[in-house]
Amino acid sequence: MPKIDVYDIKGKKVSDVELADSIFGIEPNEAIVHSVLVNYLANQRQGTQSTKTRAEVSGGGRKPWRQKGTGRARQGSIRAPQWIKGGIALGPKPRSYKYTVNKKERRLAIKSILSSKVLEKELTVVDKLELAEIKTKTMVKALADLKVEGTTLIVLPENNKNVLMSARNIEGVKTITLNNINVYDLLKYSKLVLPLDTVKKLEEVYA
Repeated sequence: MPKIDVYDIKGKKVSDVELADSIFGIEPNEAIVHSVLVNYLANQRQGTQSTKTRAEVSGGGRKPWRQKGTGRARQGSIRAPQWIKGGIALGPKPRSYKYTVNKKERRLAIKSILSSKVLEKELTVVDKLELAEIKTKTMVKALADLKVEGTTLIVLPENNKNVLMSARNIEGVKTITLNNINVYDLLKYSKLVLPLDTVKKLEEVYA
């Protein structure tokens, strides 16, 4: 079992914790992580792009000139695709890009990234992450005391308004709750901060 130090909000070590091998100590599966990430990004697409076909653009009901004798190419409508302001041939139409991946694959991808965070020493565990009031300055100091640098993802065990509001204006920092954890955010942010309660819930859910 990988063992990691636990700090308080002032950056002092208070204990250590043994992390579950099945979640934080597996061999990262990059292929599964890539597959689940592509699925996540596809599911975020709105699919609202649309173009008009020649049947949908206005005009073009009359043949622009007679078939023969003009010396010009024959044309049946001024709204054919080759004309300016004509319809679009084979253009995009509204559609859904959503598809599903196996639940086991999603869980394996999450565990793979968590394990890689431990291997690369990008995981910081705090005993509690609570603030008495909404204050960005206090949150900035807490992250500095924890020596967390670069882009940071904070995963809370449950909704905590003071922490969420205090961190939302800090550049490069994002705070989410455990039920919103996803592959995209875990990969996007280089550092991961987990309160001890989040670690315990992760081990309950993903064991």
